[in-house]
Amino acid sequence: MRAVISRVSRAALTIDGQPAARMGRGFLVLLGVKTGDALEDALYLADKCAALRVFEDGAGKMNLSLADVGGEMMVVSNFTLCADCARGRRPDFFHAARPEEAIPLYEAFLARLREQGMPVHTGTFGADMQIDHVNDGPVTLIMDTEQMRKRS
Repeated sequence: MRAVISRVSRAALTIDGQPAARMGRGFLVLLGVKTGDALEDALYLADKCAALRVFEDGAGKMNLSLADVGGEMMVVSNFTLCADCARGRRPDFFHAARPEEAIPLYEAFLARLREQGMPVHTGTFGADMQIDHVNDGPVTLIMDTEQMRKRS
């Protein structure tokens, strides 16, 4: 499972041309589910995202979490994060999980965040979505459970 997390000052989501969600300060999370990902990946990644300390404290150090600053989270499914661009000029999406495998893990990720009291806004899995956001910093992080397991 792969996530791209951007610290944002605001974000808005449009689905099929209709406004769907809007938030202020927080994280925009693009989430890609790969073939073979498991429930443990979704729960682990949700916990890591919720606990990230990338907001500045009074001394200007990235030391505060989303909860510390009263932030929100917008989570959008994004199978293109699982693309393999190693060969040729067109990405290969072979490693992206099929919807029947990806949707339950995406929903588990969201449920875990909500269990922790995170205000979560979402897109619609597989829909045509547009995201308007202001990256704050910019601070953008990439987390991949496959790489994280190798380091544990």
